[in-house]
Amino acid sequence: MDLSDNREETEFRLKARRWLEQNRPAAMVDRGFALPIDQDSVRTLRDWQRRLYDAGYLGLSWPAEYGGQGKTVIESAIFNEEMARARAPAPLNELGLSMGGPTILEHGTEQQKKRFVQKILSCEEVWCQGFSEPGSGSDLAALSTRATPDGDEFIVNGQKVWTSLGHIADWCMLLVRTDATAPKHRGISYLLVDMHSPGITVQPLKQMTGEAEFNQIFFEEVRVPRANLLGPLNGGWGVAITTLMNERATLSLATVMRFRNTFQDLAELAQRVLGDGTCALTRAQVRQTLAQFYVDVESMKYLAYRNFSRLKRGGTPGPEGSISKVLWSELNQRMNEFALVLQGPRAVLAEGAGAVMESGRWQYAWLRSRGNTIEEGTSEIQRGIIAERLLGLPKAY
Repeated sequence: MDLSDNREETEFRLKARRWLEQNRPAAMVDRGFALPIDQDSVRTLRDWQRRLYDAGYLGLSWPAEYGGQGKTVIESAIFNEEMARARAPAPLNELGLSMGGPTILEHGTEQQKKRFVQKILSCEEVWCQGFSEPGSGSDLAALSTRATPDGDEFIVNGQKVWTSLGHIADWCMLLVRTDATAPKHRGISYLLVDMHSPGITVQPLKQMTGEAEFNQIFFEEVRVPRANLLGPLNGGWGVAITTLMNERATLSLATVMRFRNTFQDLAELAQRVLGDGTCALTRAQVRQTLAQFYVDVESMKYLAYRNFSRLKRGGTPGPEGSISKVLWSELNQRMNEFALVLQGPRAVLAEGAGAVMESGRWQYAWLRSRGNTIEEGTSEIQRGIIAERLLGLPKAY
Protein backbone atom coordinates (compact mmCIF):
# COMPACT_ATOMS: atom_id res chain seq x y z
CA MET A 1 0.00 0.00 0.00
CA ASP A 2 1.27 3.47 -0.93
CA LEU A 3 1.28 5.59 2.26
CA SER A 4 2.74 8.71 0.68
CA ASP A 5 0.53 11.82 0.63
CA ASN A 6 -1.56 12.54 -2.45
CA ARG A 7 -2.12 16.14 -3.58
CA GLU A 8 -5.04 16.83 -1.23
CA GLU A 9 -3.23 15.26 1.71
CA THR A 10 -0.09 17.27 0.98
CA GLU A 11 -2.14 20.47 0.96
CA PHE A 12 -3.77 19.51 4.25
CA ARG A 13 -0.38 18.71 5.82
CA LEU A 14 1.14 22.05 4.78
CA LYS A 15 -1.91 23.97 5.97
CA ALA A 16 -1.79 22.19 9.34
CA ARG A 17 1.95 22.76 9.64
CA ARG A 18 1.57 26.51 9.05
CA TRP A 19 -1.29 26.72 11.55
CA LEU A 20 0.70 24.89 14.22
CA GLU A 21 3.73 27.11 13.70
CA GLN A 22 1.57 30.16 14.32
CA ASN A 23 -0.61 28.84 17.15
CA ARG A 24 1.22 26.25 19.30
CA PRO A 25 1.71 27.31 22.94
CA ALA A 26 5.38 28.27 22.85
CA ALA A 27 5.67 28.75 26.62
CA MET A 28 4.86 25.14 27.52
CA VAL A 29 7.79 23.14 28.92
CA ASP A 30 8.23 19.73 27.27
CA ARG A 31 7.47 17.13 29.96
CA GLY A 32 7.66 14.11 27.69
CA PHE A 33 4.85 11.63 28.32
CA ALA A 34 3.75 13.25 31.59
CA LEU A 35 0.24 14.61 32.01
CA PRO A 36 -0.48 18.09 33.43
CA ILE A 37 -0.94 18.55 37.17
CA ASP A 38 -0.48 22.25 37.97
CA GLN A 39 -3.34 24.66 37.37
CA ASP A 40 -1.39 26.88 34.96
CA SER A 41 -0.70 23.92 32.67
CA VAL A 42 -4.30 22.74 32.93
CA ARG A 43 -5.59 26.17 31.90
CA THR A 44 -3.10 26.44 29.04
CA LEU A 45 -3.91 22.99 27.67
CA ARG A 46 -7.66 23.49 28.02
CA ASP A 47 -7.37 26.69 26.00
CA TRP A 48 -5.09 24.90 23.51
CA GLN A 49 -7.64 22.14 22.95
CA ARG A 50 -10.44 24.65 22.39
CA ARG A 51 -8.32 26.44 19.79
CA LEU A 52 -7.63 23.14 18.06
CA TYR A 53 -11.33 22.33 18.05
CA ASP A 54 -12.40 25.76 16.83
CA ALA A 55 -9.86 25.49 14.00
CA GLY A 56 -11.32 22.13 12.93
CA TYR A 57 -8.32 19.99 13.88
CA LEU A 58 -9.92 17.70 16.48
CA GLY A 59 -12.19 14.76 15.77
CA LEU A 60 -11.02 14.79 12.17
CA SER A 61 -12.27 11.26 11.48
CA TRP A 62 -15.29 11.46 13.79
CA PRO A 63 -18.80 11.84 12.31
CA ALA A 64 -19.87 15.43 11.71
CA GLU A 65 -23.25 14.87 13.37
CA TYR A 66 -21.48 14.41 16.72
CA GLY A 67 -19.14 17.38 16.40
CA GLY A 68 -16.37 15.78 14.36
CA GLN A 69 -15.02 16.82 10.97
CA GLY A 70 -16.23 13.80 8.98
CA LYS A 71 -12.84 13.22 7.33
CA THR A 72 -10.78 10.03 7.28
CA VAL A 73 -8.18 8.46 9.56
CA ILE A 74 -5.56 9.69 7.07
CA GLU A 75 -6.16 13.36 7.89
CA SER A 76 -6.23 12.49 11.58
CA ALA A 77 -2.89 10.67 11.37
CA ILE A 78 -1.34 13.50 9.33
CA PHE A 79 -2.35 16.12 11.88
CA ASN A 80 -1.16 14.04 14.83
CA GLU A 81 2.17 13.60 13.06
CA GLU A 82 2.44 17.33 12.43
CA MET A 83 1.59 18.03 16.08
CA ALA A 84 4.53 15.89 17.12
CA ARG A 85 6.80 17.47 14.48
CA ALA A 86 5.96 20.94 15.83
CA ARG A 87 6.52 19.70 19.40
CA ALA A 88 3.08 20.97 20.24
CA PRO A 89 1.62 19.72 23.55
CA ALA A 90 -1.18 17.19 23.57
CA PRO A 91 -4.67 18.56 24.28
CA LEU A 92 -5.82 18.47 27.90
CA ASN A 93 -8.54 15.87 27.27
CA GLU A 94 -6.14 13.35 25.76
CA LEU A 95 -7.81 10.31 27.36
CA GLY A 96 -11.24 11.38 26.16
CA LEU A 97 -9.94 11.93 22.64
CA SER A 98 -7.88 8.74 22.32
CA MET A 99 -10.10 6.35 24.30
CA GLY A 100 -13.44 7.70 25.53
CA GLY A 101 -14.68 9.21 22.31
CA PRO A 102 -13.78 6.28 20.00
CA THR A 103 -15.32 3.79 22.46
CA ILE A 104 -18.59 5.74 22.75
CA LEU A 105 -18.77 6.13 18.97
CA GLU A 106 -18.41 2.36 18.52
CA HIS A 107 -20.55 1.06 21.39
CA GLY A 108 -22.73 3.96 22.50
CA THR A 109 -26.42 4.57 21.95
CA GLU A 110 -27.50 7.48 19.82
CA GLN A 111 -28.35 9.39 22.97
CA GLN A 112 -24.92 8.72 24.48
CA LYS A 113 -23.13 9.83 21.32
CA LYS A 114 -25.06 13.10 21.22
CA ARG A 115 -24.60 13.67 24.95
CA PHE A 116 -20.86 13.05 25.28
CA VAL A 117 -18.85 13.18 22.05
CA GLN A 118 -19.00 16.89 21.19
CA LYS A 119 -18.14 17.87 24.78
CA ILE A 120 -15.08 15.61 24.67
CA LEU A 121 -13.86 17.44 21.58
CA SER A 122 -14.50 20.94 22.91
CA CYS A 123 -12.96 20.09 26.32
CA GLU A 124 -16.14 21.02 28.14
CA GLU A 125 -15.76 17.72 29.96
CA VAL A 126 -12.44 16.01 30.78
CA TRP A 127 -12.26 12.22 31.06
CA CYS A 128 -10.27 9.71 33.08
CA GLN A 129 -10.04 5.92 32.96
CA GLY A 130 -11.14 3.77 35.92
CA PHE A 131 -9.72 0.34 35.05
CA SER A 132 -6.81 -0.71 37.30
CA GLU A 133 -7.34 -1.70 40.94
CA PRO A 134 -4.90 -2.24 43.84
CA GLY A 135 -5.37 -6.02 43.68
CA SER A 136 -5.71 -6.43 39.92
CA GLY A 137 -3.59 -3.84 38.15
CA SER A 138 -2.25 -6.07 35.37
CA ASP A 139 -4.91 -8.77 35.65
CA LEU A 140 -7.63 -6.33 34.68
CA ALA A 141 -10.38 -8.93 34.43
CA ALA A 142 -9.92 -9.78 38.13
CA LEU A 143 -11.38 -6.41 39.14
CA SER A 144 -13.66 -6.33 42.19
CA THR A 145 -15.32 -2.91 42.09
CA ARG A 146 -18.98 -3.82 41.98
CA ALA A 147 -22.14 -2.20 40.66
CA THR A 148 -25.43 -3.42 42.10
CA PRO A 149 -28.64 -2.75 40.10
CA ASP A 150 -31.20 -0.67 42.00
CA GLY A 151 -34.17 0.31 39.86
CA ASP A 152 -33.02 2.74 37.18
CA GLU A 153 -29.58 3.05 38.75
CA PHE A 154 -26.45 1.12 39.69
CA ILE A 155 -24.87 1.51 43.13
CA VAL A 156 -21.08 1.42 42.80
CA ASN A 157 -18.61 0.50 45.55
CA GLY A 158 -14.88 -0.10 45.17
CA GLN A 159 -11.50 1.44 44.48
CA LYS A 160 -9.45 2.29 41.39
CA VAL A 161 -5.78 3.22 41.18
CA TRP A 162 -3.26 4.82 38.76
CA THR A 163 -6.05 7.04 37.46
CA SER A 164 -4.44 9.72 35.28
CA LEU A 165 -6.19 13.11 35.38
CA GLY A 166 -8.63 11.84 38.02
CA HIS A 167 -8.01 15.05 39.97
CA ILE A 168 -9.47 17.24 37.21
CA ALA A 169 -11.77 14.79 35.38
CA ASP A 170 -15.49 15.38 34.94
CA TRP A 171 -16.27 11.84 33.71
CA CYS A 172 -14.78 8.38 34.17
CA MET A 173 -14.72 5.28 31.94
CA LEU A 174 -15.39 2.79 34.73
CA LEU A 175 -15.19 -1.00 34.65
CA VAL A 176 -17.31 -2.71 37.31
CA ARG A 177 -18.40 -6.23 38.19
CA THR A 178 -22.13 -6.71 37.79
CA ASP A 179 -22.24 -10.52 38.08
CA ALA A 180 -20.02 -11.99 40.78
CA THR A 181 -20.92 -15.57 39.81
CA ALA A 182 -19.73 -15.34 36.19
CA PRO A 183 -16.18 -16.18 35.00
CA LYS A 184 -13.87 -13.20 35.48
CA HIS A 185 -13.93 -12.02 31.85
CA ARG A 186 -17.72 -12.07 31.98
CA GLY A 187 -19.97 -10.33 34.42
CA ILE A 188 -18.11 -7.05 33.80
CA SER A 189 -19.94 -3.90 32.71
CA TYR A 190 -18.71 -0.55 31.42
CA LEU A 191 -20.20 2.57 33.02
CA LEU A 192 -19.84 6.26 32.22
CA VAL A 193 -19.63 7.90 35.64
CA ASP A 194 -19.99 11.56 36.57
CA MET A 195 -16.93 12.32 38.72
CA HIS A 196 -18.90 14.97 40.60
CA SER A 197 -21.32 12.36 41.96
CA PRO A 198 -21.69 12.07 45.76
CA GLY A 199 -19.57 9.28 47.22
CA ILE A 200 -16.50 9.72 44.98
CA THR A 201 -13.19 10.58 46.68
CA VAL A 202 -9.99 11.28 44.71
CA GLN A 203 -6.60 11.04 46.42
CA PRO A 204 -3.33 11.89 44.63
CA LEU A 205 -0.38 9.49 44.40
CA LYS A 206 3.04 11.14 44.39
CA GLN A 207 5.54 9.70 41.90
CA MET A 208 9.32 9.59 42.04
CA THR A 209 9.36 12.80 39.96
CA GLY A 210 7.77 14.53 42.95
CA GLU A 211 4.55 15.12 41.04
CA ALA A 212 1.11 13.62 41.68
CA GLU A 213 0.10 12.81 38.12
CA PHE A 214 -1.87 9.70 39.10
CA ASN A 215 -4.63 9.19 41.63
CA GLN A 216 -6.59 6.59 43.50
CA ILE A 217 -10.38 6.87 43.48
CA PHE A 218 -12.80 5.53 46.08
CA PHE A 219 -16.45 4.83 45.24
CA GLU A 220 -18.83 4.60 48.19
CA GLU A 221 -22.51 4.02 47.40
CA VAL A 222 -22.17 6.04 44.18
CA ARG A 223 -25.39 6.10 42.16
CA VAL A 224 -25.03 5.85 38.37
CA PRO A 225 -28.04 5.99 36.01
CA ARG A 226 -28.66 2.82 33.97
CA ALA A 227 -28.67 5.12 30.93
CA ASN A 228 -24.89 5.46 31.47
CA LEU A 229 -24.25 1.77 30.79
CA LEU A 230 -22.04 1.59 27.68
CA GLY A 231 -22.63 -1.58 25.70
CA PRO A 232 -24.49 -4.61 27.05
CA LEU A 233 -24.91 -5.49 30.71
CA ASN A 234 -22.17 -7.99 31.66
CA GLY A 235 -20.56 -7.40 28.26
CA GLY A 236 -18.12 -4.71 29.34
CA TRP A 237 -14.98 -6.73 28.62
CA GLY A 238 -15.49 -6.38 24.87
CA VAL A 239 -16.09 -2.65 25.27
CA ALA A 240 -12.92 -2.37 27.36
CA ILE A 241 -10.89 -4.07 24.64
CA THR A 242 -12.03 -1.34 22.23
CA THR A 243 -10.77 1.27 24.68
CA LEU A 244 -7.40 -0.43 25.13
CA MET A 245 -6.83 -1.07 21.42
CA ASN A 246 -7.56 2.59 20.58
CA GLU A 247 -5.26 3.70 23.38
CA ARG A 248 -2.35 1.75 21.87
CA ALA A 249 -2.96 2.37 18.17
CA THR A 250 -4.44 5.77 17.41
CA LEU A 251 -1.28 7.86 17.89
CA SER A 252 1.39 5.46 16.60
CA LEU A 253 2.68 7.68 13.77
CA ALA A 254 2.79 10.69 16.07
CA THR A 255 4.72 8.65 18.64
CA VAL A 256 7.34 7.84 15.99
CA MET A 257 7.75 11.55 15.26
CA ARG A 258 8.15 12.30 18.97
CA PHE A 259 10.96 9.74 19.14
CA ARG A 260 12.61 11.27 16.10
CA ASN A 261 12.64 14.55 18.00
CA THR A 262 14.14 12.83 21.05
CA PHE A 263 16.77 11.15 18.89
CA GLN A 264 17.73 14.50 17.38
CA ASP A 265 18.03 16.08 20.84
CA LEU A 266 20.08 13.13 22.09
CA ALA A 267 22.47 13.39 19.14
CA GLU A 268 22.93 17.11 19.83
CA LEU A 269 23.62 16.37 23.50
CA ALA A 270 26.23 13.79 22.46
CA GLN A 271 27.97 16.29 20.17
CA ARG A 272 28.06 18.81 22.98
CA VAL A 273 29.62 16.55 25.63
CA LEU A 274 32.07 15.03 23.16
CA GLY A 275 33.05 18.52 22.09
CA ASP A 276 33.73 19.82 25.60
CA GLY A 277 35.56 16.65 26.63
CA THR A 278 33.30 15.77 29.57
CA CYS A 279 32.03 12.46 28.20
CA ALA A 280 33.72 9.28 29.45
CA LEU A 281 32.63 7.29 26.40
CA THR A 282 34.61 7.11 23.18
CA ARG A 283 33.21 8.54 19.97
CA ALA A 284 32.87 5.00 18.62
CA GLN A 285 30.78 3.94 21.62
CA VAL A 286 28.51 6.96 21.29
CA ARG A 287 28.19 6.49 17.54
CA GLN A 288 27.26 2.80 17.91
CA THR A 289 24.62 3.51 20.56
CA LEU A 290 23.05 6.31 18.54
CA ALA A 291 23.03 4.07 15.46
CA GLN A 292 21.07 1.44 17.39
CA PHE A 293 18.56 4.08 18.55
CA TYR A 294 18.14 5.17 14.94
CA VAL A 295 17.40 1.58 13.91
CA ASP A 296 14.89 1.27 16.77
CA VAL A 297 13.02 4.42 15.73
CA GLU A 298 12.93 3.31 12.10
CA SER A 299 11.56 -0.08 13.22
CA MET A 300 8.81 1.73 15.09
CA LYS A 301 8.03 3.74 11.97
CA TYR A 302 7.49 0.73 9.75
CA LEU A 303 5.45 -1.05 12.40
CA ALA A 304 3.29 2.08 12.67
CA TYR A 305 2.88 2.09 8.87
CA ARG A 306 1.74 -1.52 8.96
CA ASN A 307 -0.81 -0.83 11.70
CA PHE A 308 -1.99 2.33 9.99
CA SER A 309 -2.42 0.58 6.64
CA ARG A 310 -4.84 -1.76 8.40
CA LEU A 311 -6.86 1.20 9.67
CA LYS A 312 -6.73 2.79 6.22
CA ARG A 313 -8.34 -0.32 4.74
CA GLY A 314 -11.22 0.01 7.19
CA GLY A 315 -9.96 -2.32 9.89
CA THR A 316 -9.89 -1.71 13.63
CA PRO A 317 -6.94 -1.47 16.03
CA GLY A 318 -5.75 -4.94 16.99
CA PRO A 319 -3.25 -6.68 19.29
CA GLU A 320 -0.39 -5.43 17.10
CA GLY A 321 -0.60 -2.29 19.24
CA SER A 322 1.02 -4.29 22.03
CA ILE A 323 4.22 -4.55 19.96
CA SER A 324 4.30 -0.76 19.60
CA LYS A 325 3.69 -0.31 23.32
CA VAL A 326 6.63 -2.54 24.28
CA LEU A 327 8.90 -0.87 21.73
CA TRP A 328 8.27 2.76 22.62
CA SER A 329 8.08 2.31 26.39
CA GLU A 330 11.37 0.42 26.66
CA LEU A 331 13.11 2.57 24.04
CA ASN A 332 12.17 5.72 25.95
CA GLN A 333 13.83 4.33 29.06
CA ARG A 334 17.00 3.37 27.20
CA MET A 335 17.31 6.73 25.44
CA ASN A 336 16.87 8.76 28.61
CA GLU A 337 19.28 6.52 30.50
CA PHE A 338 21.90 7.02 27.79
CA ALA A 339 21.40 10.79 28.06
CA LEU A 340 22.44 10.55 31.71
CA VAL A 341 25.44 8.36 30.83
CA LEU A 342 26.55 11.04 28.39
CA GLN A 343 26.41 13.68 31.13
CA GLY A 344 28.75 11.81 33.46
CA PRO A 345 28.90 13.31 36.97
CA ARG A 346 26.39 16.01 35.96
CA ALA A 347 23.72 13.33 35.61
CA VAL A 348 23.11 13.43 39.39
CA LEU A 349 22.08 17.10 39.29
CA ALA A 350 18.38 17.76 39.65
CA GLU A 351 16.15 20.30 37.99
CA GLY A 352 17.00 23.79 39.21
CA ALA A 353 20.65 23.07 40.01
CA GLY A 354 23.03 25.68 38.65
CA ALA A 355 25.20 23.39 36.51
CA VAL A 356 22.46 21.01 35.38
CA MET A 357 22.35 20.46 31.62
CA GLU A 358 19.32 21.52 29.59
CA SER A 359 17.39 22.54 32.72
CA GLY A 360 17.34 18.95 33.94
CA ARG A 361 14.97 17.72 31.23
CA TRP A 362 16.80 14.40 30.86
CA GLN A 363 16.85 13.75 34.61
CA TYR A 364 13.12 14.37 34.81
CA ALA A 365 12.42 12.30 31.69
CA TRP A 366 14.47 9.37 33.03
CA LEU A 367 12.49 9.32 36.27
CA ARG A 368 9.16 9.65 34.45
CA SER A 369 10.09 6.96 31.93
CA ARG A 370 10.14 4.29 34.64
CA GLY A 371 6.35 4.38 34.54
CA ASN A 372 6.19 3.75 30.78
CA THR A 373 6.51 -0.01 31.18
CA ILE A 374 3.76 -0.06 33.82
CA GLU A 375 1.08 2.32 32.51
CA GLU A 376 -1.24 1.25 29.68
CA GLY A 377 -0.47 -2.37 30.55
CA THR A 378 2.88 -3.67 31.80
CA SER A 379 5.50 -5.01 29.42
CA GLU A 380 4.86 -8.47 30.83
CA ILE A 381 1.16 -8.26 29.97
CA GLN A 382 1.94 -6.89 26.50
CA ARG A 383 4.34 -9.77 25.81
CA GLY A 384 1.65 -12.20 26.89
CA ILE A 385 -0.78 -10.64 24.40
CA ILE A 386 1.84 -10.82 21.64
CA ALA A 387 2.61 -14.46 22.43
CA GLU A 388 -1.02 -15.62 22.63
CA ARG A 389 -2.89 -13.44 20.16
CA LEU A 390 -0.24 -12.85 17.49
CA LEU A 391 2.09 -15.86 17.72
CA GLY A 392 -0.54 -18.40 18.76
CA LEU A 393 1.49 -19.70 21.69
CA PRO A 394 -0.27 -21.40 24.62
CA LYS A 395 -1.02 -19.52 27.82
CA ALA A 396 1.78 -19.57 30.35
CA TYR A 397 -0.59 -20.23 33.26
